[in-house]
Amino acid sequence: MAQKFQLAGAVALITGAASGIGAALAEGLATRGCRLLLVDRDAVGLEAVAAKARQSGAAIETRIVDLADAEAIRALPAWAADRFGHVDVLINNAGVALGGRFDETDLEDFEWLLDINLRAVVRMCHAFLPMLRTRSAAQIVNLSSLFGLIAPPGQVAYCTSKFGVRGFSEALRHEYAGTGLGVTVVHPGGVATAISRNARGRRPPTDPEAAQRAAVEDEKAREAFGKLLTLAPADAAAAIIRGIEVRAPRLVIGKDARNGALIQRLMPAGYWSAIVRLSGGTL
Repeated sequence: MAQKFQLAGAVALITGAASGIGAALAEGLATRGCRLLLVDRDAVGLEAVAAKARQSGAAIETRIVDLADAEAIRALPAWAADRFGHVDVLINNAGVALGGRFDETDLEDFEWLLDINLRAVVRMCHAFLPMLRTRSAAQIVNLSSLFGLIAPPGQVAYCTSKFGVRGFSEALRHEYAGTGLGVTVVHPGGVATAISRNARGRRPPTDPEAAQRAAVEDEKAREAFGKLLTLAPADAAAAIIRGIEVRAPRLVIGKDARNGALIQRLMPAGYWSAIVRLSGGTL
């Protein structure tokens, strides 16, 4: 059995730390004695999260970063080394959403999502790998999704990114098996965050009336999807922190994620039809 990862005194870097799971992770890790490097593009939200986490006495540094900017990512290891000397835990949590069928999606929006959800994960791991490998024990935690296990229609871009995170993380874990570097891939189900409200929509039709109808449909879709986001971010964060402590290779969080993963394993080609039937046709 692998030795339990010691969080007290460790340095953890969290992307997407200004809200949702990232904010809950910051609070939870601070109470366990971690020193934190918090990264997000939302300056106001990031500082609010840092102020709350500092109440536990944790040493915390923040940095405003657009994770679509490759140069900004390349600059992060030097910043981390300057602040705390090293990083022990890298948590790639930041993510965005894009709704709509593939034929309704602008390629520019597709690329925007991949830059943040997938390429930033790869770039962060590549940038921090030399530093992480100097530690006797280090952990990479990459947030995939239930939609990195199943692929619903209307979520082509998001699924592309989250299946990519899953494959990247699993291959990386296999490459460093037997070393001090562990890799955890996380598949949360519906977590109550702002991701659905902040999601980009499909390309609007050119006809004004059709565009108005599409906008109404998109808003209804956001509301319907939002109702599926029921797991509290604090609960998801607690499960992730426990997973880091035991160096779990994979975490499937939430009843919906566990059920979806099971149905996919049982019916790898026909799972979506089964899920639609089980939902009573509401999906």
